[in-house]
Amino acid sequence: MFTYETADQKEVRRFRIAQFNGRMATVKSGESTVTGFVRSVREQESSIPPRWTITIIPNTPREETRPLLPGTRTRPFAEDYF
Repeated sequence: MFTYETADQKEVRRFRIAQFNGRMATVKSGESTVTGFVRSVREQESSIPPRWTITIIPNTPREETRPLLPGTRTRPFAEDYF
């Protein structure tokens, strides 16, 4: 799990919408970029200005899938008709 802390209300709203809709969210923190599903958005009660802690479950990148059949399908004996 990846934990991210922010004070930006627009960003928090974006994470809450992603969590509600079951969509993936992307966070760029320093040099690392994490994409995954938002697990929780918690407000820290004792902080001024208000801050939120967001927990994201990273999604592993998918391997590129190859088609099982060749891309173009030709008729095996098409030249017999000409």
